[in-house]
Amino acid sequence: MINLQDLEKKINSEQASKIKSSEIKHNQLYINIDCNDLIEVLFFLKNNATTKFRQLIDITAVDYPEQKQRFKLTYLMLSHELNKRIILSYSINENEVIPSITEIFPSANWMEREVFDMYGIKFKDHPDLRRILTDYNFKGFPLRKDFPLTGHNEVRYSEDEKKVLYEPVKLEQNYRNFDYESPWEGTKYIKEISKKND
Repeated sequence: MINLQDLEKKINSEQASKIKSSEIKHNQLYINIDCNDLIEVLFFLKNNATTKFRQLIDITAVDYPEQKQRFKLTYLMLSHELNKRIILSYSINENEVIPSITEIFPSANWMEREVFDMYGIKFKDHPDLRRILTDYNFKGFPLRKDFPLTGHNEVRYSEDEKKVLYEPVKLEQNYRNFDYESPWEGTKYIKEISKKND
């Protein structure tokens, strides 16, 4: 079985012009590429006799609003035969349209829809690019760091009124008071109740 160092050398030697950087961390291979080389690199990783990364585990994005290239897209892939993982990534501008990989990995269909729904990143030649996690009329992209936490509507079905209701969303953190005492001794309010009863 090939080790990660040999795998990194193999990928770098055969895809030298397309790999910007690579490193091994946490027993996984991290590869940074350019968006224009995505299809060719993925096709190589999936179909090459040495690499055999035939399962796409996930596609996700990270938002860096202060940077020129705002989004970093990340593809997690697994080779069952080699028992190895690769994390492939590249950065794009905010309004850049990137190629869909549904022709190489059909499972990317829903993953790309999730990235579109949460970040607003568009995929060229996607067979059905529409929202998947939020409501049809939802405005904004919830995982962008500039997304406001108030002022939006949520949709729910009311059994009492037998219809769909739109209600304002109010996201707040309820602070709790913890007494940090042992659960065997009981919390303060239980002690106060037991003192009153005595």
